[in-house]
Amino acid sequence: MTFNLNAALRARNFDITLSLGPGETVAVLGPNGAGKSTLLGIISGLLRPDTGYAELSDATLFDIDSDQFTPPHRRGTALLAQEPLLFPHMSVLENVAFGPRAAGASRHDARQTALHWLDEVDATEFAQRRPGQLSGGQAQRVAVARALAADPKLLLLDEPMAALDIHAALLLRRLIKRVLTGRNAIIITHDVLDALILADRVIVIENGHIAEQGRTRDVLEKPRSRFAAGLSGLNLLTGTITEFGLTTNEGLAVAGYREDAALPGNPGAAAFPPSAVSVYLTVDHGSPRNTFKVTITDLEPRGDQIRVRAGHLSADITPAASAELDLLPGTEAYFVVKAAATLIYPSC
Repeated sequence: MTFNLNAALRARNFDITLSLGPGETVAVLGPNGAGKSTLLGIISGLLRPDTGYAELSDATLFDIDSDQFTPPHRRGTALLAQEPLLFPHMSVLENVAFGPRAAGASRHDARQTALHWLDEVDATEFAQRRPGQLSGGQAQRVAVARALAADPKLLLLDEPMAALDIHAALLLRRLIKRVLTGRNAIIITHDVLDALILADRVIVIENGHIAEQGRTRDVLEKPRSRFAAGLSGLNLLTGTITEFGLTTNEGLAVAGYREDAALPGNPGAAAFPPSAVSVYLTVDHGSPRNTFKVTITDLEPRGDQIRVRAGHLSADITPAASAELDLLPGTEAYFVVKAAATLIYPSC
């Protein structure tokens, strides 16, 4: 089973090309308003793009140029949202059996399918309950069973753990990992754990476009977008690779360890952890180091450290150092990073 999509929606500045290989799960990450829900809306048929096409296996979901648009219930997709959205007037068993019945299965066969999937998600004991009698985690497990009972060719998950507490999210993540084996799925998430545990590949969307993509660990270890860098806990500067490091888009020279693949003249990125950043109030701090004049925007506790933020850059220092420097939002300071702690690599 494969999936291919190329779609644009001008009103939302959305233009994305996406493919899935057989049995592949892709995690889609990005800031709020980036276009993640728009992507699922287009795939599921809830939104009609201005241009493009999508095909799932041998079936066309839409081809705007040919005026083909398959309605949502005939696409072979199933959407699992943040909220379970179970029918409140039906029992759990009837909820899960709804998909097979709507597809034409007999009452007996639909019931057997529902019982099978309730067993798969460890929810058989809830079969005769109404959704209102379930906890949030229990209801979401039933929602997973209902989605899978429809036998979708492509499972769409829109932050399914977002409304759950930590314990329930952990159990559901394990369950989803098990039932996704061998299935095509796209999961929208803000949680890097979801990407690491559930996905074969990650895509980062910013402003309606794909900012970067690749194996989850590769993207997190060498981010090329500010959003991915934030997930990874790294500072990120982008620009043009030079013989000694990088010249940022703002004209700053950054020295660092340059990977062999980072060829001078090509687009590149410089990454370094907040723990490698020292904070000074004056520019006289010795060399050779990278020095960035900044204005402190925020301070927040992080374990036994203080995270000092200055725009898109951050530093981790001790509470004692923060008190000695008398740092406050609005304070002008210098972030200093050794070249040996800065990695320079290609950004495309």
